[in-house]
Amino acid sequence: MSIKSVEMNDTDGPEWVRVLRRAVADLRYGSVEVLVHDGRVVQVETRRKVRFADDRRAGDTTE
Repeated sequence: MSIKSVEMNDTDGPEWVRVLRRAVADLRYGSVEVLVHDGRVVQVETRRKVRFADDRRAGDTTE
């Protein structure tokens, strides 16, 4: 599976494309969901994840 990056301006395409691109660009970890009704994009939702470093030390078996 290969990932292809496409350069686009913020003015390219319909409004939902701009909203989708901004949602993805603003995320570090999370997901973007696109809701479609009758073949039209009607909503873009973003879920952000906050990840914390694991403070346990190597060899520490205490949980």
